Amino acid sequence: MARIEENFHKLKYPGAVDADGHIMEAADLWQQYTEAKYKPIAVGLRRDHEGDYLEIEGRPSKIARRGVFTQSVMGRVSREKGELYSDRPYGEDFPLGSMDAGERVQRLDLEGLEAAFIYPTIGLNWETECDDADYAQAMCRAYNRWLVDWCSGSGGRLVPVAHLSLGDPAAAAAELERAVKAGCKGGWVAQFAMTRKPHAHPDHDVLFAKAQELDVPIGLHPSIEPIWALPGRYDRQYIRAHTFFLNVTASDAIRHALTSFMQYATFDRFPKLKIVVLEVGSGWISYWLDRMDAVYASIAGRSMDLKQKPSFYFKRNVWISADPDEHSLPAMVELCGEDKFFWASDFPHPDHTGDYMKEVEELAGKLPPSARRKVLGENVKRVYNCTE
Repeated sequence: MARIEENFHKLKYPGAVDADGHIMEAADLWQQYTEAKYKPIAVGLRRDHEGDYLEIEGRPSKIARRGVFTQSVMGRVSREKGELYSDRPYGEDFPLGSMDAGERVQRLDLEGLEAAFIYPTIGLNWETECDDADYAQAMCRAYNRWLVDWCSGSGGRLVPVAHLSLGDPAAAAAELERAVKAGCKGGWVAQFAMTRKPHAHPDHDVLFAKAQELDVPIGLHPSIEPIWALPGRYDRQYIRAHTFFLNVTASDAIRHALTSFMQYATFDRFPKLKIVVLEVGSGWISYWLDRMDAVYASIAGRSMDLKQKPSFYFKRNVWISADPDEHSLPAMVELCGEDKFFWASDFPHPDHTGDYMKEVEELAGKLPPSARRKVLGENVKRVYNCTE
């Protein structure tokens, strides 16, 4: 199998942990790991003359098409038109560790990393076009089972985080409990719910109660946006091909999700709930806290049931990952606290550069030693209970 030629940079600071790394899943995992009822219509990856595309509930995706997954890891191909991908259908160059767990551990060694928390690639796409809550739960269960197996031989260096769907919050709570018992260290949800309810809507309390009971965090992680969730102020015909615009503004959804936890006073009901904000940078957080505190103190905040100002709950209940190239992180650490931040590579996705290890080393060098240790690894290990 071919490899993309890479020049690895080994981080000079010990103990670093990637809070949000990705893998390209085995494309047939949903057929292999789901219940018999769903096997004929399980999520699957196929290829036609336009490139690879996703099938969801037995239907071709309208969004995840034209080689999007090949682009995600620079080399995912099939052999014949319409053929379902097999477990290792590689025929082009791809980065070391983007698909194989053993190779990912090799990559950690080459980069001087202690561990990486693992998130999906295909799994960031299928829920975008799914409106069947039972189907979504089955696909989450299948992925989570596979992921635990994928990480199992790494000696704890590859950390599985369970995909959860808010379409059925009670089922998501049950799956979180099952997945944690199986080895996952927490769960994550997309930046939308198929019900279109805000993340912190009380209907989701059953999931938050379970996360608090298990003492595991819930991550808010962006995925491909559903068509109905795109910015409504611009007609879709003007933005559908504007990948730069859509990629930059996709982070707004996570800020909306975080704000909903203040609107619904979720942290008053669940004072030990841990929420992790992922893959939207961190340089905005101080402004956002100032804005929320100001509105809370104004007439607009008088109708809220929130007992404390929003920044209080951020300091107690919320953590946020930073990109390696964020120049503002040292200021955010000083303003908001060195205990509140992680760093994340987003490897191997192409919306970040390949020099992330050099960038994170430069970033870490600008932090005081105590903050450096926490941001590079101690914080994320503590929040996910990986300190042993």
